[in-house]
Amino acid sequence: MTGLADAAPRFTSADDAIHWLRERRIDEVECIVPDMNGIMRGKIVPREDFIRIVDAGVRLPEFVFFQAVTGDSADDSEIVNPLDRDVRCVPDLTTLRVVPWYEEPTAQVICDCYFADGRMVDFAPRSVLRRVVELYAEKGLRPVVAPELEFYLTANNLDPDLPIEVPIGLSGRKESGRQAYGIEHANDFDHVVNLMYDYCEASRIEIATMAHEAGPAQLEMNFRHGDPIERADQTFLFKRTARLAARKYDMVATFMAMPHQDMPGSATHIHQSIVRIDDGGNIFAAPDGSDAPALLHYIGGLQRFVPPAMSLFCPNVNSYRRIRLESDAPINVHWGRDNRTCGLRVPDSGPEARRVENRVIGADSNPYVAMAATLAAGLIGLEEKIEPEPVVEVNAHTLGVSLPSHLSDALEELAACEPMKRVLGPRFVEAYIDVKRLEWRLYNRVISSWEREYLLLNV
Repeated sequence: MTGLADAAPRFTSADDAIHWLRERRIDEVECIVPDMNGIMRGKIVPREDFIRIVDAGVRLPEFVFFQAVTGDSADDSEIVNPLDRDVRCVPDLTTLRVVPWYEEPTAQVICDCYFADGRMVDFAPRSVLRRVVELYAEKGLRPVVAPELEFYLTANNLDPDLPIEVPIGLSGRKESGRQAYGIEHANDFDHVVNLMYDYCEASRIEIATMAHEAGPAQLEMNFRHGDPIERADQTFLFKRTARLAARKYDMVATFMAMPHQDMPGSATHIHQSIVRIDDGGNIFAAPDGSDAPALLHYIGGLQRFVPPAMSLFCPNVNSYRRIRLESDAPINVHWGRDNRTCGLRVPDSGPEARRVENRVIGADSNPYVAMAATLAAGLIGLEEKIEPEPVVEVNAHTLGVSLPSHLSDALEELAACEPMKRVLGPRFVEAYIDVKRLEWRLYNRVISSWEREYLLLNV
């Protein structure tokens, strides 16, 4: 296994990156971009060819950003160029790192996308997150985020008509019951988790802690706090890393929001704070350590705009199976201090670490889109000085559902939300809605086993 010395430092010049590629005898470079769903798209380029195009980038057709999770394309979107022109995908060399599971030395790099006239592709998810971060910078502010990503290990599933099964761990048994934070239950999958850690270390993905969640073989990986784009990059890369590590042991690592019918769903919790660029001070805390007005305004923005932005946080039809009364997941955007039943939680912390945790987001979200959307909602709250609802000191599940229940409803709310369109970019929002409406139409063509079970002979 390669180590951090081989993973590649954060290059700031093409010359240093080229030297590293040749010194490590890298054979090929995977040039990748995240599409609307956070699926990797791109090209695999031989090393010397990559070196020749490192400044110009590789070319990909524009339609890759309009592909549904099924691979179908939203060709009827008004945002799609009718000529289906190429965009230039220029490597961000700060993201260059090894791919640790190949026998042949291979590197990967995440690209930023540009039109032929040099403009950044405004509907590319990484561009959208960069846009929001730059809006903060214009105000002298810098967001800091820390994602927590839940997922399940499952047995290999070759027939999509059959329910997903719990995998067999080192104990030789299938885990049963709810064993949140169980050390021995986490140990049962040490072989898979240790390989994930090895892969992450080799490819410069910074995992802080791991815990067993409430579902059988459900785990949570916590990332260190840092820059939103870098943390989105690492979350994006980790999903593939986890899947490849699980595959080595004939398991599946799934980030579906609700893979098991009667078990807890999987979330992406994003902790977020805002600091001043000039002195690094946290704007959520006053000089005496108490809550600053900015904290309340940020929460106010989240309360107002998370519901209409729900399709950005919970992007699939399966996502909404997690948001229900009998679930551990939040069902509204009430806020509380160290209250995990709320959609928005302010953890107990000192002034420097004062932060808000958005607990609504699904594990199936695109990390670039989810981070852009939650930061955008908070930014609008800061700009408009939106006052939040009173803090909740009871179980927020007793206060009713205030989030959309289906993807189609969520998309309608997003389409009508002008403030989020302004911050994220209207063309991105329109393109995103077009892709997700296509997926909704494709889903509605499918006859489920529930329908066959209860409607075939009874209606």
